[in-house]
Amino acid sequence: MNVQLPMRLDKPAFLAWVQGREERYELADGRVVMMTGASRTHGLLVLNIAMLLRGQLDPRSVIADFGLDAGPKTLRYPDVMVDRAGGDYTTNDPVLLIEVLSPSTEALDLGDKAAEYLRLPNLAAYIVMAQREAKAWAWLRDTTGFPGGPAVIAGLDKVIAIPALSIELVLAEVYRGIALDEPSA
Repeated sequence: MNVQLPMRLDKPAFLAWVQGREERYELADGRVVMMTGASRTHGLLVLNIAMLLRGQLDPRSVIADFGLDAGPKTLRYPDVMVDRAGGDYTTNDPVLLIEVLSPSTEALDLGDKAAEYLRLPNLAAYIVMAQREAKAWAWLRDTTGFPGGPAVIAGLDKVIAIPALSIELVLAEVYRGIALDEPSA
């Protein structure tokens, strides 16, 4: 669940305010939003994804829970990103963004965040991973831009190819060690 605080801040004030806080917050259109704690499965998936990416890319470019300048009044903290060259606390030039769904963030990750992220000029891919099944929603930029909706990729035998980075995410590796729900018939 996300809790919207009755507080409006600009980006510099938000960055100063959020430093040293134990809770997780984002700035959405100038409003401070508290993010709920992540589950064990969420944490394991983020770790698996980051490790897989670090094995295929320059490890210094792969970062988790780092600030993304997503608009004039918005700072997000994607679960995992591949960043070209960010600052100390934020970046505005990611090439890959990955979010892991939580029950309370599904509409946000597949809705508002997707709309914000897909406007980033150098973003090559935005991927949202399910927690309880081997399933991903992937927006991959091609020569004409992003498609109108995500490709849905499901099954441990599937692979997400990210041509802009010349890498692949094998879902069996992403979900290694994760207890998955049985697929419904």
